[in-house]
Amino acid sequence: MTRRILGSSDLSVFPLCLGGNVFGWTASAVESEAVLDAYVTGGGNFVDTADAYSAWVDGNVGGESETIIGNWMTSRGNRADVIVATKVAKLRTRSGLSPANILVAADESLARLGTDYIDLYYAHEDDEAVPLEEIVQAFDSLIRAGKVRAIGLSNFTPERVGAYVKVATANGWALPVAVQPHYNAVFRAEFESTMAQICVDHNMGVAPYFALGSGLLTGKYASAADLAGAARSGGAGMYASDQAWWVVALLREIAEAHDVSPATIALAWLRDRPAVTAPITSARVVDQVPALLRAAEFVLPDSDAQRLTERSAGL
Repeated sequence: MTRRILGSSDLSVFPLCLGGNVFGWTASAVESEAVLDAYVTGGGNFVDTADAYSAWVDGNVGGESETIIGNWMTSRGNRADVIVATKVAKLRTRSGLSPANILVAADESLARLGTDYIDLYYAHEDDEAVPLEEIVQAFDSLIRAGKVRAIGLSNFTPERVGAYVKVATANGWALPVAVQPHYNAVFRAEFESTMAQICVDHNMGVAPYFALGSGLLTGKYASAADLAGAARSGGAGMYASDQAWWVVALLREIAEAHDVSPATIALAWLRDRPAVTAPITSARVVDQVPALLRAAEFVLPDSDAQRLTERSAGL
């Protein structure tokens, strides 16, 4: 099965990352383990979570997703075969990027994951209240301690990513190997305008989140009327525009021509964009996994990719 090296790291990852944001939320522990089993059986090895998943659910405190993944790895005995990414900064009880918080949060994530190392540890969001030198040194100390293999940045501006790289380089500290931006076929400009080139220049892998536009790019909805009243109308609705529906129509057309799902086409297009290593997408139930796995290997003809690129230009 095809693997890609994540940026300048030695992490060899499947080109479709399984998002763990639904584990402990819309997917029960049993459903989550079944999804994880189906993903790795299909060749997947890259799982993304965060300490904040899923603290927004009534009765949850955060860390539920990490705990499910940790219990699954322990029961399957497959820790060495899985690349686990998790994050710090957005859990209410462990918010921000103070050095003390980063170190404690990392230990708590390690405990929930049932492991002694995190493959990829992201700053989930920036924290300009803390001197950048302190943030970079704290993450570097985790690598030196053997608790983390590589560092990533999520929801940072291009300017702050550049500043992080500059501080790390000047002090001989660990460089970030990955960026996790909001990026998909109907939300392109923010990443492509500046961040994409920064990632190329500094050899950072890219793992975009909201890769399917909160469901808009699955092809389930063909118009604003279809979206009205839908459970995911809030998330998907943020992308809705005449041009976005035009993109959805083309996704459905291309998918039908190749006898695959629109989600497979949307993910394959994103997978092959410059700088992208592995789009992140989640599955609540096993039946959703095959289309995601298909996207990792599906060869999207250049002509179809170009049509999608042209139709989504400017979004």
